[in-house]
Order: sequence, then C-alpha cells, then structure tokens
Amino acid sequence: MLTYKDRLSSMRETKIRHTLLKRKQNGFTDLDDFGTVPISEGYAVTPWYNSENGSFYGLDGMCENFCRVLDAHEPYVDPMEMLCGRWRDMLVNYRGDLHYMPDWLKNNLKNLEFIKNGATNQWSKRWDEQRFPYDHLKPWQEKYNITTGIDGDAHFACDYKIGFSLGFGGFLDKIKKYREINPDKKAFYDAEERCVLAIVAFIDRHIAKIGEMIKTENRPEIKENLETMKKVCENIRLGAPSTFHEACQWTAFFNCASRIYTRDGAGFQLDGLLYPFYEKDVKEGITDDETVKFLIANLLLIDPHYYQISGVDENDCDMTNKLSYLILDAADSINIACNLTVRVHPACDKAFLKKAVSCLLKNKNGWPRFCNDKALCEGYMRNGVDKKTARERIAVGCNWMCVPGKEFPMNDTVKINVAKVMEEALKDMKAEKEKSTMRLFEIYNEHLKKAVEITAEGINLHIDHAHDVTPELIMNLMMHNTLEKGLDISECASLYTVGIDGAGLAVVADSFGAMESRIEKEKLLTWDELYEALDNNFADERIRLMLNSAPRYCGGETESDAWANRLTESWVKTVKGQKMSEGRCLVPGWFSWSRTIEYGSKVGATPNGRRAGEPISHGANPNPGFRRDGAVTAQSEGIAKIQCGYGNTAPLQLEFDPNLANDEAGIDTVTSLIEAHFENGGTLININILDKDKLLAANENPDLYPDLVVRVTGFTAYFASLSPRFRQLVVDRFLTGM
Repeated sequence: MLTYKDRLSSMRETKIRHTLLKRKQNGFTDLDDFGTVPISEGYAVTPWYNSENGSFYGLDGMCENFCRVLDAHEPYVDPMEMLCGRWRDMLVNYRGDLHYMPDWLKNNLKNLEFIKNGATNQWSKRWDEQRFPYDHLKPWQEKYNITTGIDGDAHFACDYKIGFSLGFGGFLDKIKKYREINPDKKAFYDAEERCVLAIVAFIDRHIAKIGEMIKTENRPEIKENLETMKKVCENIRLGAPSTFHEACQWTAFFNCASRIYTRDGAGFQLDGLLYPFYEKDVKEGITDDETVKFLIANLLLIDPHYYQISGVDENDCDMTNKLSYLILDAADSINIACNLTVRVHPACDKAFLKKAVSCLLKNKNGWPRFCNDKALCEGYMRNGVDKKTARERIAVGCNWMCVPGKEFPMNDTVKINVAKVMEEALKDMKAEKEKSTMRLFEIYNEHLKKAVEITAEGINLHIDHAHDVTPELIMNLMMHNTLEKGLDISECASLYTVGIDGAGLAVVADSFGAMESRIEKEKLLTWDELYEALDNNFADERIRLMLNSAPRYCGGETESDAWANRLTESWVKTVKGQKMSEGRCLVPGWFSWSRTIEYGSKVGATPNGRRAGEPISHGANPNPGFRRDGAVTAQSEGIAKIQCGYGNTAPLQLEFDPNLANDEAGIDTVTSLIEAHFENGGTLININILDKDKLLAANENPDLYPDLVVRVTGFTAYFASLSPRFRQLVVDRFLTGM
C-alpha cells in the first residue's frame, strides 16, 4: 500500500529528473524555477502575428496566441499525485525576444513564421514601438541604465476569492452578462470568453487523459486516486470549487494558464482563502490533515507561486490558524523550491514563527522568508491608503507586495542603477576646479532627478497603453471592475502605487565613504589621482586596495553608513517628489533583483575599489567583505536604517553557516534576529543556510547536486539550473557572508 510519504518521494525524484532535463532543453536560466515540466516530444506552436514588425499585440493578438500555446500543451497527469496539470511554455517566447526565448525554441527558429516575414533582425518585440514609440527616452534610459517597466508583464496580484466564488463557468456567465450591458466593449468580452473556453478545453484534455489511464491501471489505490482526480476535474471545469481538493485543483489550472499568459507568479494568502474549505471538509469528514498536507505539497510542486501565510488583520488580530501549521508541514514534506512568505508582527503566534524558522534550519532550501507586517502596512498608508486596504496587501513577489484584485503597481519591473548615476556625476565634476564629496552629491542629485523624470515618463507610457499592447486577459478574470466595465486592469485599477527600485546602494555609499575618508579626511589620495585610477581601471593595485579598505556601509557608524542614509533620503525625496499622471504615485525601494551582473557590466571603475564591469552590490546588502567579522547584527542594523518607508522593501539577504543547529538554541538565535530587524524597521528577510563544501562541489559539478536549492534573491532556484557566471556570483556572495 502506497503511503503519502512514498508518493512524495516519487514526486521529488520526478522533479529532480525534470530539472536536469529542462536545463538540457532550455540552457541555463537565472530565473525562478516556475514549476514547469520539460517540453514534450512533438510540441509545436505556430504563432499568429498581427503586426508588421513580426509580433502580436492587443486583444486579438494576445487572445489568439494564448489559445494556440495552451492548446499545444498536452495534459500532465502523474498517478502519484492528487492534482494534475503543468505548463511548459510562455506566450512571451513568441514575441521574438532572444533574452526570454529558451534554447529549444532558438534552435527551431526556422520553423517560426516571423522568419518568413523577414523580421529576424528585429528581436525586441515585446512593446509595440510602431504605435507607441519612446525613442526620445532611450538615450537617457541608457545613460542611467534604467530598467524602464515598459513592456513589463503581470506583476500585480489576482483576488482568488473571485475565482473561488465563480469558477470558470461563472466567469463565462459574468462575461455574457456584461457584454450585453457594455455592447461597445464586445471585442474585449469576446477575447476574455475565448481565453476561458481554452482553459476549460485544457481541463477537458486532462479529464480525457485520466480516463484513459484508469482503463489500464491495475493498482487499486492508484486507480481510486485517478477516479477521484477525474471527478474533481469534472466538478470544476465549469463549477466553482466546493471542497479543499477542488480549490487546490482549480488553483493549479488557473496558475498554469496565468503563467503561460504573462508569467504571473503572484499567489494569495494561502492559509486564509483555503481555510473555509479546510474547516468545512474536516467538519463533514470529507478530508483529514494528512490528505490536506499532501494536497498543499502537490500544489507547491505544480508551481512555486508566491504564497503568504500568517499575518494580522485590520483590527490587529493574528490570523494564524491550524492550516498555517499544516502548510509548513506540507512544504517540509516536499522540500523543493518554495516561495512561502511568513508575515511577522508584534502579536504573531510565537510558536508558529519558531516552527517556520525550524523549517528554514532543517531543510536549508531558503524557505520560508519573512516580512514585517507592521512596517509595510504603516509605510503603505503614507501613500494615502487606509489601514484596511494596507492590511490586505500581501507578499507575492521577489521584493514586492500588492493589494489583490485592486492594485496595478508594476513592482519589480522598474529600476534605476544609482551606480551609473554616480558615474555620470563623477564625469561632470572632473572638469570642475573645486572638488568635494558634497559637490559630487549635488551633481548626483541633479542626475538622479533627471533619471527619475525619465523613468516616470516611461511608466506613464506603459500604463497608458498596456491595454493596447498586452491586455491581461487571464488575470483580468479575478480583478475588480475589469469584467464589470469591459476594461483591462491597467485601465481601471483602484490603486496605481508604482514601485521604483534603486540598485547599487552599497557601491555608491562605499564610494562616497572612501572618497571622504581617503581624500578629504586622511589626505592619502588626491582627486586627480582618483580620476586617473578610475580611468585606468586601477592599474595601481595599491590605490585600489586603499579605497577598497575604507570603512564600509553596514560597518557600524562609518562614513559609508552615513552616506547610505543620505542616499536613501535623497532617493525617497526625489522619487516621492516626482509628479505623475492623475491617480498615480511612485513608491521607492532598494532592490536589484538578479541584475547585479547586468548592471555592473554597464558601470566603469568606482571609487570603492570596484573594477570596471564587475557586478554591483546585491539589493540593499553591503558589499562583500564589509566587515572582517561579517557581523550579521551590523548588517541587519545598517539595512534597517535605509528603509524607504512607503511600503516597498529594502530586503536583508543573509547567508548562515549550516552549523547553526536546528535545536532550541539555533531557532531562538534566528528568531531573535528576525524580530530585532523588524523592530528596527526592516521589511523583508531572505535567509540561505548552505554547507560550504557542498556549495563548492556543486559549483564544480552541478549535476551531482540536482536537488540543491538556493534563495538567489527574492526567489528560490535550483543551483544546477543557474549559469556558471551566476553560480559563481552566488558562491562568492555566500562565502563572504558566512
């Protein structure tokens, strides 16, 4: 008799096998795992292009190609699992952007229609520049190395309560109702309807596949499992989910569709929305805790969406419940790349928090991570939002939060490389007779203001025309006012609190600190000598080491710490002072995502001793080697002081030695660190606990460690899937942080 433990072991083995096969098919991918399965033999999509540039846009283009990609997906059913459905391919792959195109598709370019259209030399097709050009912004965007947000996909959060109450059949009824009310929006409703019908057809293929498997299955317990799976799929193909099992399966199918459409990875308050199903089913004897844990583990395996657990409601009451504990048990049982975030607040369930920390120490796979409910809520309210709405905001991305169903924040799609801004300021000051760090800071602020202006114009362009280019036809189904008004969420969101992150804080802070220390205070270097060293990329190693050894950001009340605070004040003032279109505001944060290599390649040598082209600092973290002792408390305190204060994060990324035992003492140590960081105003903590020898061995031969998971930044990934250069960057960061 197969136990749940037996089945979970089989599921993990399949996951590891898929991880290696996907790397063979896709090449290295420095991204989330996404939960995809390998491309099946014979898989093919013939895209339809409605633009002369060889791409597709708008309602008809997005709808038609979504249906084609989804229709090409074969049903995925593993008899060991209780939930079915997987996805393999993204719609954006067919817009011709080589940055996103997997190797298996690049190798088959001859089969793509846009080759015949003669558009092979125009690869960036995600934004419709023929209709909505921004050529006047491009020189400035390049100058300041801005990640513009123009063409950014998804990065907001659905309200799954809508889906759980309506189901796919309810979506169809709602579309029909409002199409009659808003006849001028017929094209919008027709596109939405076609997408829902494609999802229902996707479910139908799974039902048929399960039916075929039942006929040949001889193991009684597996046959019974398949029959239950088939019945659940039949119930939810049009009906709203009514059981815990059905809610999980409905979520799995919707997540497959939304991932394919625009890479959506935003989940929901997992222990909140699923709790009524759990409570009802347990009361009626329909399920038990072991089955619930297995279903949650299965859901996490299908797709590592960003789910949140625990937290506090608008009345400051803790929301931890029995299901919160079961979710941690479920994640522990499958122990794969998970993106669970635990909400921490002063009144939180201490036993639950300790259990979450225990999972982190036990499994050493970078989950869960922890966010500060109090600081994020109070900060977000400073944007003019009421407390109830602020408490609805959940952690559903690498560094970002969102109000489900109501907000269009573009979070984690917009960034300014402040190291590049500093470089431009240094160039300007070079010609001036009188030089100083304060004069450099004045010039820096002038450039920063221009960079934010350019970024804001790009953001407004994107919001104004996103519905014309990439209407969010799948996520619209679970957003407020979209189907009711016949409008894309980009047109009718209740909140447009757009996140804008600064990247490279530590590089800039340490550079200012080094100049103040070595040139102005200690007189060890002149400005002319500095400029010569920067121009020749530190040919004189003595000068580089002199600058590099200056007291650093997070060193503890250093010059660089003071500059980090000034830079944050400047960043917040500039971003919040930028005028936006009516109803929109910018929300500042510090975060680089995984772009440290990319951003660093655009910046020359910097006054902190960093050579040209080397990666910039990671997120809000200090540069590696910021203190000889690498003091965790100093890092925590330093990052807590540079929070931007408006509801976006400046995450603390920590790397711990695995010798920190999963016992009461170890758990208390990490728990106290989390609570202290949050009491000081910190917003988000990501923690890695990795064995040094294992990490180095995996870097040499990743195939020997296919199950090794690291928290790269806000997301977790399989180490074997990362590119050699990115693996080395992660290794260097870990070793200097341990």
